[in-house]
Amino acid sequence: MVNEDMVRAALKNVIDPEIGLDIVNLGLVYRVDVLEEGGLVDVDMTLTTPACPAGPQILDSAKREIMALKDVYQNLENVRINLVWTPFWNPSMMTEEARDELGFY
Repeated sequence: MVNEDMVRAALKNVIDPEIGLDIVNLGLVYRVDVLEEGGLVDVDMTLTTPACPAGPQILDSAKREIMALKDVYQNLENVRINLVWTPFWNPSMMTEEARDELGFY
């Protein structure tokens, strides 16, 4: 059965093309719930800004990476990506690794 750790690992394959880091380490993924015995994955995430030109690409990639888990876990039926703006993203939400990579000290 799919679990939260697997989903977050899959989302690390989604790179923000403008920043060059994955959306998990950037702190863009706020919540991951695996529901219906692994059949539904529900994700709350945000973007670095509402005007992010790569937004549609990032959201599509996130859904595609999670659905790729279906190759191993056939019970995965649906992925719901919820784009949220609360709390508004800021650099303090990045992992220490991401802050180091981008020079935020």
